[in-house]
Amino acid sequence: MVTECGIPPGKNFTYYVTPEQEGTYWVHGHYNHQVADGLRTAFIIRERIPIADYDEDLLITLEDWYPTPILEKMKDILQPGLPFPPETKYPYGLINGYNGNDTKPIHFSPGKKYRIRVLNIGTIEHFQFTLPGHKMQIIEAEGERTVPYDVDGVLVGPGQRYSVLVEAKDTDEFNYIYNATLVAEFIPSSPGLNPHHYFGLVEYRSDAPVHVPVITGNLDINPAVDIELVPYDKEPLLEPVTKHLNFKLVTKIMADEITHSILGNYPYSTARVPTIYTALTMGDLATNPNVYGNQTQAQVLDFGDIVELEFHATSPLDHTFHLHGHKFQIVEYGPAFNAPDSYKAQRPVLRSKGAPLKRDTLLVRGFQYIKIRFKADNPGVWLFHCHMDVHFYMGLAVMFIEAPLELQKTVTMPEKMNQFCRDLNVKTSGNGAGNAGFNMTGLPVL
Repeated sequence: MVTECGIPPGKNFTYYVTPEQEGTYWVHGHYNHQVADGLRTAFIIRERIPIADYDEDLLITLEDWYPTPILEKMKDILQPGLPFPPETKYPYGLINGYNGNDTKPIHFSPGKKYRIRVLNIGTIEHFQFTLPGHKMQIIEAEGERTVPYDVDGVLVGPGQRYSVLVEAKDTDEFNYIYNATLVAEFIPSSPGLNPHHYFGLVEYRSDAPVHVPVITGNLDINPAVDIELVPYDKEPLLEPVTKHLNFKLVTKIMADEITHSILGNYPYSTARVPTIYTALTMGDLATNPNVYGNQTQAQVLDFGDIVELEFHATSPLDHTFHLHGHKFQIVEYGPAFNAPDSYKAQRPVLRSKGAPLKRDTLLVRGFQYIKIRFKADNPGVWLFHCHMDVHFYMGLAVMFIEAPLELQKTVTMPEKMNQFCRDLNVKTSGNGAGNAGFNMTGLPVL
């Protein structure tokens, strides 16, 4: 519980949203990680002025789909004394909600241009998306228009989104195949399972023969390297930095004999009081991170702070990190401080040149470090978490408490949400334990 109590069974709640952003987004549930069981969908906000010259706008959602519900799957991971990682289980891949190769075709007409929005709304594995025989340009990443950037395909981690511009062939002599390969470098390779190639039809004419590409193993493509993308608005690098935070992404066994993923000092877990209620009801104490409970990994930000996050992935595991409430600038990549020599050549130091790309979800490769920046100009309580939900469930998150005193002046919780909390026996005031001051009685021992 972060910004609300859950909607109780049998109840309803209407969210009124006035979009200030434009572009390619998605919505999903966070309570008990319901996103992993399918509570997710694309959310497209069309631009007032088109960002490119195209004839049609197409949508491709990509999902990994595990037959085991997330709560059952986590029982195999969060059991004291069990080895980690557990036995590998490979998912199915969904394209636009259909099982892999059963998805409906997309239709091209000769000479036309198409904007294809590619979204990975899955929870663990990556997708490589290509359209062999066609040229592709990135024109948007997560709601941020980019200077057009030529690629052979895009590598999309969980939560990431791109728009690519594709020009159709001049004739309808052939139909073509697009490829969505489900892949994860951090789990064992297995023919037909990792990588797992899925194919969809690009139909020019219903009776045309299909031009089939030859694809073996991992795709050898020139994917998007987001630090090389240039935002169309050319917003300069945020500076000077007023708050620098350094995190190490580690996985270790804690006192409970369970393997956890950690971004700060403790594995993240929710408080007994939704964090926004603590920020709203604790008065001046809301600026003290201790009132939120250690398990929230709270970091308090002053209004207007220029925040630089540096984090190091200290294992071969990949992660995709998502920041609520903000987009961040991608400043620098490089090898993690403990990267083995075999990885250093694969993780060269790359720095943004001029105006850095802004996005809200970032793919961090194993044994890599990343530096990102954002401006704390949106008072609220904002999660920063791994969008690979198994890692998030294991505790890989921190909480930003942004300008809580300004928040107290501007936000009032809806009475219906307060009632939901009462229906669920959840307090709507007090510290992270629902008590006064720094009395954390009732929180689990970390």
